[in-house]
Amino acid sequence: MTRLKQRREGCKTFTLYFKKNRRLRPPAGCAGQEWEVALLRYVLTRFAIWIPSVLIVMMAVYAMAFYGAGDPIKLIFLRAPGDVAYNPQRIEAIRESAGLNKPFIEQFGLYVWNLLHGQFGNSLTSGRSVWAMVSAAAPVSFQLALCSIILTAVVAIPLGMIAALNQNNRVDYTILGTALFLWAIPAYVAGPLLMVALIVLLPMIKVPYGWGGVFDVRIILPLIVLSFQPIALIVRQTRAAVIEVLSEDFVRTARAKGVPEIVVALKHILRPVLTPVVTQLGLIMITIVNGAIFVELVFGLPGLGRLTVQALINSDYPVILAITLIGSFLVMVSNLLVDMLYPLLDPRANDSRRSR
Repeated sequence: MTRLKQRREGCKTFTLYFKKNRRLRPPAGCAGQEWEVALLRYVLTRFAIWIPSVLIVMMAVYAMAFYGAGDPIKLIFLRAPGDVAYNPQRIEAIRESAGLNKPFIEQFGLYVWNLLHGQFGNSLTSGRSVWAMVSAAAPVSFQLALCSIILTAVVAIPLGMIAALNQNNRVDYTILGTALFLWAIPAYVAGPLLMVALIVLLPMIKVPYGWGGVFDVRIILPLIVLSFQPIALIVRQTRAAVIEVLSEDFVRTARAKGVPEIVVALKHILRPVLTPVVTQLGLIMITIVNGAIFVELVFGLPGLGRLTVQALINSDYPVILAITLIGSFLVMVSNLLVDMLYPLLDPRANDSRRSR
């Protein structure tokens, strides 16, 4: 009975154990099935923490839209021809039919209730289904974000390792200076400047405006602009991680044995360096989501960023709230995946408890 109780207590304290040790292997005395239940409990706990956070964010966004200066019903009539925009009775009737004449708490509660039933509502300006609008725009943003993460990893990790292996010389200063320069340029500045430079320097090339898929040449320029700040961040993160690993005993031992430098870098340094770098790659999703708004607007990409700007201009509450919900879900899933991948990438974390 004592052993069974210890096993159950060990599984109940999974969250604390995981945070301290970053170890996915079950500790001694915890059965496989019980460990899976504990792991599932940990994931569900993260979701349980995420739900009230999302509700608070949605309520804040809804409050800003509700008490803001924009009135979507008036905007519809202001864009209509003739004197129909100055008919207050008709404006009030449409506002009542859309449920916008109710108090704030009642409106927000009704929206959350419909959301729980899978109903995102309809756009106030176009009358289209919000889910149809989001599902049409989301694939573009997801493909762009995925390509940006891949490009960031392929470019930034080797550059960070090269900078660290050539610490405090011209190569290091050049790479680090370029990274700091890219970090200082926001997407809404880099996009128009690169587009103008491309038109002036290469007038025979068509303007990269619009979307033709991942394999279309028009994706190159927006992908580069969207990856500027993530590349700068990962370069600095990789450089710092490699410099820290270079002082470890196993690296000095490998070099003392005469192992070639390329083998030391790829076999002995890269694996422990990937742990903080992959963690940071998961967290740059916020940077990519923010940058996508300006990149899609500048280059005419029909993604969630462009849809967000249009919804903000029109004060389209249902569309704004749906995009906010999707963005917060992506950030939460990214953070959860990072937490689960961390102990798989770092073998030292898995063995930390054994060495104690």
